Amino acid sequence: MRHRRYSILIPVTFLIAFILTLLPMPAWTIWCRPAWILMILMYWTMTFPYRVNIGTAWIIGIFIDVLNGTLLGEHALALTVVSYLVLRMHSQLRMFPLLQQSLCVLLFTLLYQFILFCVQGFIGELPRTGLYWLSSVTSMLLWPWMVTILWDCQYRFRMT
Repeated sequence: MRHRRYSILIPVTFLIAFILTLLPMPAWTIWCRPAWILMILMYWTMTFPYRVNIGTAWIIGIFIDVLNGTLLGEHALALTVVSYLVLRMHSQLRMFPLLQQSLCVLLFTLLYQFILFCVQGFIGELPRTGLYWLSSVTSMLLWPWMVTILWDCQYRFRMT
């Protein structure tokens, strides 16, 4: 029964993250969209590093590339690099208070966006505004609330 709980909650949270990523937003808020999928991936990699890992990050990245119509492998590369770093530091990250975790999320999200920026630069599709980096700040600000919600879901599903 415990394995079934793992099998249900983690994919459902990724599905919700995909939906939140694909929801239309007003034009003036498009740059403020948090990196929902990256945040969910970081959370589950920190919490269950043997269940959600680099392979999961690569598969999810390919899904994002297909859904967004971007260069195939662009998001997969960025998510894999960030997932690797989170996996290497997962025991330290779990011990940090939420404020310090939020700062780490800011750095990881900036790295994720920097990798995407470099890949887009190679193909000649750089963003035209500095607001491109604003999503990292909104991800950092939403991290404590997202962690609290996921902790509650873990408690309700009795995932340890």
